[in-house]
Amino acid sequence: MKKDICAYTYEQLQKEMEEIGEKRFRAKQIYDWLHVKQAEDFCMMSNLPKGLRSKLDENYEILPVTLLRKQESRLDGTSKFLFQLYDQNVVESVLMRYKHGNSVCISSQVGCRMGCRFCASTIGGLVRNLSPSEMLGQVYQVQKLTDERVDNVVVMGTGEPLDNYDNFVRFVHLLTDEHGLHISQRNVTVSTCGIVPGILKLAGEQLQITLALSLHGATQDKRKQLMPVADRYEFGEVLSACDVYFKRTGRRITFEYSLVHGVNDTDEDARELADILRHRNCHLNLIPVNPIQERDFKRPSRKNAQNFKNKLEKSGINVTIRREMGADIDGACGQLRRRYVQTNKE
Repeated sequence: MKKDICAYTYEQLQKEMEEIGEKRFRAKQIYDWLHVKQAEDFCMMSNLPKGLRSKLDENYEILPVTLLRKQESRLDGTSKFLFQLYDQNVVESVLMRYKHGNSVCISSQVGCRMGCRFCASTIGGLVRNLSPSEMLGQVYQVQKLTDERVDNVVVMGTGEPLDNYDNFVRFVHLLTDEHGLHISQRNVTVSTCGIVPGILKLAGEQLQITLALSLHGATQDKRKQLMPVADRYEFGEVLSACDVYFKRTGRRITFEYSLVHGVNDTDEDARELADILRHRNCHLNLIPVNPIQERDFKRPSRKNAQNFKNKLEKSGINVTIRREMGADIDGACGQLRRRYVQTNKE
């Protein structure tokens, strides 16, 4: 079985070269081809001896991440990509263009087992985890397809990153390595629905990435209505884990809150949310929910969403309503993949 060479860190690749009888400096050449030039075949590595290229081809592989479909928003230039993996599974990524730079939202799993009620990604459950190289491959392919530099990476697409913990952390090290794409850790955000052991473990990794918690409710009962993970971890546990992350990293927590009309957008919800966040160094991101076919959740009107935001601001909460991106191109997590899978089953 061939080894996934793009999943090796720079240091691991140096050791690997020594173990197969090659000089350590070959690792720098190969790493540059893989993560700077982003070669998709060993035959492209023209400064390597032919014998080494043959050895690499026999023993290693560069896992393909291949474009199946691309959608371009006419509203704001957002691009959505559907990528096929080596085993025919598909994942999606989104490129969002802002004045401050380009952000790519990538997937960390094929499907998801977290079961959040309003999310298309969870319908059909978890198929498998993505390898670090498959996560990287999404970023690299977006850059190649658009010929634009990626400045920020958000792991907030299909999947729960902390349910694929080791591969996710390896991905962060590869993405931010000075020998590769070298994106600053401060420009990387990971979103979790609240897996407490994963948050606490991540707090000890000495990384400078931003943690975003999918909150979606201001009480344990409200979260349980929307997020099955709340059956496993009490609300207080989740918030305490976020406090630990902030204390150990100094990185302000982002709380994500999907506004669902008549479910979690009442005056009482705003008061309870303010009580929770008032004394925390954090930012609150309000996200009017994207309706999906399989659920009957409705998004609040723009006026109601703005009123909810105003109530929180009066309580001293740092809050924004997320700018809606790609509304005309299946912009919400999992929608494009879900439609593709359904069509190909018929």
